[in-house]
Amino acid sequence: MSLVCAGYGGPVVAQPAESVPSEPVAASTAAAPDAWNYTVELYGFVPWVQSTTTVRGFEADTDLAPGQILNLMKFAASARASAERERLGLLVDLAFNKVGGTQSRSTRRGLLTGSSDVTSSNGVYDLALRYRFGQREAARGRAGDWSLIPYAGVRVVEAGLDVEAELKGNGRFGLRYRNEGSLQRTWAQALLGTQASIFLTPELRLFARGDVGGFGLAGATDLSGNAQVGVGYAVGNNTDLNVSWRYQGIAWNNGAERSTGFSTDQNGIEVGLKFFF
Repeated sequence: MSLVCAGYGGPVVAQPAESVPSEPVAASTAAAPDAWNYTVELYGFVPWVQSTTTVRGFEADTDLAPGQILNLMKFAASARASAERERLGLLVDLAFNKVGGTQSRSTRRGLLTGSSDVTSSNGVYDLALRYRFGQREAARGRAGDWSLIPYAGVRVVEAGLDVEAELKGNGRFGLRYRNEGSLQRTWAQALLGTQASIFLTPELRLFARGDVGGFGLAGATDLSGNAQVGVGYAVGNNTDLNVSWRYQGIAWNNGAERSTGFSTDQNGIEVGLKFFF
């Protein structure tokens, strides 16, 4: 719009000032992902169990189905976690269970009663450094996204067996005999393993894990291992429901003439809830 002013030299027309082009607004950039990445998985493993415990040459075998395990379970806790910066990270896997049962029998005429209380405990604790190839771990991804994570560290194995036996006379003589015994062993193993996953759809992924520990460093026989394959399905944006088939084996023996040792084979279904941060 022009302005006309009266003056000595005639009308003066004021022209509008030229508009200065504004600087283009910078496009907002997406926030960079956090340098740290974390996962926590709470899981339960209910397997078929075959185990042998040897104490100074004497062996005791145990065969338990999953239903029997649940009936005899006294305590169980298990969890995995990882922390990663860039591609280098740390993983922890902790699992402990205690299974026990009591049996009591009397002779036909009820003169003698024998009872036993057997409790076995098993703990496996892993701590390892890991390095990731491929995409970051996440609950959701694009079909074809994958990761491969080898790791190396230390595994601590804890095995225990406690036995209490009693023979009691029910007649006038009041016979009573009681005996207790236990085997407790905790040892460390070198650990090597890897885990991998690939997304089949944005919500569904296939994963696998395998490791081996021991290598005969803590006894004449000293070996442990895991093999696992399963699927994970995203529940929300940062949670996975994992279902897998898992095998776990542990064997240790001191190699003495009257040897003492422990071995167990477990295979069954593992169910876990995994959180990504």
